[in-house]
Amino acid sequence: MNVLLVEDEPRVADFIDRGLRAENHGVTVAPAGGEAIEVAKGGEFDVIVLDLMLPDMHGYDVCQRLRAEGNHTPILMLTAMDTLEDKIKGLKIGADDYLPKPFDFDELLARMEALVRRSHNFAPSSNKLQVADLVLDRDALEVTRAGETIKLTAKELAILELLMGAPGRVFSRTRILNQVWGYSEDPLTNVVDVYIARLRRKIDTEEKEPLLETVRGHGYRLKAVNDKPEAADTANSTAPKE
Repeated sequence: MNVLLVEDEPRVADFIDRGLRAENHGVTVAPAGGEAIEVAKGGEFDVIVLDLMLPDMHGYDVCQRLRAEGNHTPILMLTAMDTLEDKIKGLKIGADDYLPKPFDFDELLARMEALVRRSHNFAPSSNKLQVADLVLDRDALEVTRAGETIKLTAKELAILELLMGAPGRVFSRTRILNQVWGYSEDPLTNVVDVYIARLRRKIDTEEKEPLLETVRGHGYRLKAVNDKPEAADTANSTAPKE
């Protein structure tokens, strides 16, 4: 993603900037509303993260100006103003989503990616995902490994599809919750850990090379084909720290 971040608080801007760049996204930071409007004219952005409390003008005004000028880039409003009235007003004037502070970075990233997928009318380039000898057929909702069919529940299938979409990428428990269950916090304490353990037992049988890995202190990933086995810990008992 190419992101325009409109945020005047240096610590918040730096936190988001570093997090997005760590995910290999491009970031342009504008600390004021007027600057953001000008920057948005000259750049092609996939999403705009817009704080409401800016030094020169309100974020609502920035949003209205952008929409009035024909800018249809998805806008995610990020603010401490979290009443229902605030959210409704922001959505009515053209925002696409609204996330109150304080927030979890994984939820912010997941919401941004969802906005970009919708705006680009995202469709998978292939109806099949494959990592090593593990294959997921999206049309048939079928998973096989080395040609053998693996029966998965709907949630297990959703987790596997998420991990197979980005082999080698680490997904935190929070992000898996948000994208598979739609939760920003875990109401059942260890639901992700339980499902990961079930999924691992089904796809990583004793005679096959382990693919589903636990990365200590960070989360889970599906090992890319060229990953070195010592890069992660695959013990079932290890749970990522938040």
